[in-house]
Amino acid sequence: MKRAVLFDTETTGFDPSTGDRVLEIAALELVGDLPTGRHYHTLIDPERDVPEEAARVHGYTRAHLVGQKKFHEVAEAFLAFVGDDPLIAHNAPFDFGFLDAELARIGQPPLDRARMVDTLDMARTRFPGLPNSLDALCRRYGIDLSERTTHNALLDCRLLAEVYVELMGGRQRGLELAVAEGGGAVAYTLTRARTPRPMMPSEAELAAHAAFVAGLKEPVWLRG
Repeated sequence: MKRAVLFDTETTGFDPSTGDRVLEIAALELVGDLPTGRHYHTLIDPERDVPEEAARVHGYTRAHLVGQKKFHEVAEAFLAFVGDDPLIAHNAPFDFGFLDAELARIGQPPLDRARMVDTLDMARTRFPGLPNSLDALCRRYGIDLSERTTHNALLDCRLLAEVYVELMGGRQRGLELAVAEGGGAVAYTLTRARTPRPMMPSEAELAAHAAFVAGLKEPVWLRG
């Protein structure tokens, strides 16, 4: 099955060209569009201050990050985790832009834009003219937001994984898959099958349908 990686970053601000840096990266492995349970997560010392307005968003201050590894110390592990697979993010150009800036600082090439899958673009196509933030999509799909008091990257990834499944068509109701890892392979097994339930119309419903058909001109139901 196809592998992809869903990821998110938290940063010191909005623009890497003005010196803003990445301070948290989280990534989840998806196989067949479903999370396997494998993930990557790290805090990063951005080697600069964290503005108060940014700290209010994600909850991290400079004190939280002093002593954490710097980007050049985590880059290899992150790149190994994501491999060459598609990279999914909400407002993906933002996250790609920050990671590209960090990679440029250590002499690494930028991420291939052909790998980019932007769930914000997907949501805008599905729901034109409506709010399509991660919070808005979670509310629209009935996904629990009670733990999202700040923009923690790992929690945001887990929420986005649920949103992504819905944007891709949703899980089939009554069908659940168990994921087992071993030997480098991922196996999916059916854990609960949907029990067929015949739908039989009542006498009143049949009578109402007959009355409705009788009022139609050349109804297809009466053709031989």
